[in-house]
Amino acid sequence: MPGGRNLRPGQHKPHQVKPARARDWIAAARPRTLPLSIAPVIAGTAAAYVAGGYVWHEYRIALCFAVAILLQIAVNYANDYSDGIRGTDRFRVGPARLTASGGAKPRTVLTVALAFFGLAALAGLALVIISQLWWLLAVGAASIAAAWFYTGGKRPYGYAGLGELFVFVFFGLVATVGSTYVQTEVITQESVIAGVAIGLLACAVLTVNNLRDIEQDRIAGKKTLSVRIGARASKVLYGVFVLLPFVAVGLFALLFPAALLSFFALLIALPAVLIVATAKTARELILALSLTSILALVLSLGFLAAFVL
Repeated sequence: MPGGRNLRPGQHKPHQVKPARARDWIAAARPRTLPLSIAPVIAGTAAAYVAGGYVWHEYRIALCFAVAILLQIAVNYANDYSDGIRGTDRFRVGPARLTASGGAKPRTVLTVALAFFGLAALAGLALVIISQLWWLLAVGAASIAAAWFYTGGKRPYGYAGLGELFVFVFFGLVATVGSTYVQTEVITQESVIAGVAIGLLACAVLTVNNLRDIEQDRIAGKKTLSVRIGARASKVLYGVFVLLPFVAVGLFALLFPAALLSFFALLIALPAVLIVATAKTARELILALSLTSILALVLSLGFLAAFVL
């Protein structure tokens, strides 16, 4: 045909990948994980409300949310880029990635990731300027570095089975305690306990995500914790990560009786544990991931209600 290439008998036209559309970029930001970025800010703000004499710090709260959400989106795009150029995502069974599918050029995905890292850094800088806590710049730099080197760099720690440890520290303790500290300039027992609870749920999200891709990661040479300990142990570990945060609920109930309401979150936690324990398909594990992320948000709102009521 005019303008086309002559094909030999039996030869097929090469497969053409459609350019990524807006909904593909939105999906690549992984909206299912965003409640997990919001939860530590809510929990940390709840602890700050108690420690700060029951006052709100609206501007600092807004900037904490901005940093958390922008950093979460940035790391999701960064993972898309890094896993894509390594070839790891060729084996995955979850939703298609921008880089691996060819829907977007690697450089474009990297640029978007860096843009969100930059926006998170600007929000963090504004927070530091308002609070005058200049040493927090180092904490922010460490958080961005941890986000990038999860799958980026020559020796990403996510490929060495250390993802859960870093997620617990940065998406749990640092995010929660940090949200409290920038509002009150103190570290409280409420913020630490809440940070541990949210950090454990962040580990649960990562575990169920890696459990979904365990066989594909093994083929790709990505030695996540799930690859190292196996599927059965990963399912047990997931259950531990999901249920242990309710110990924090019990501790809070000793001082804040309204915290008992947070036990209703077990209506989300127990089905999620059951789904993972009996899962046969990737779709079931994706559902459990969504439930776990929502659980973190619900539990953080429970902490807020307990401290405010």
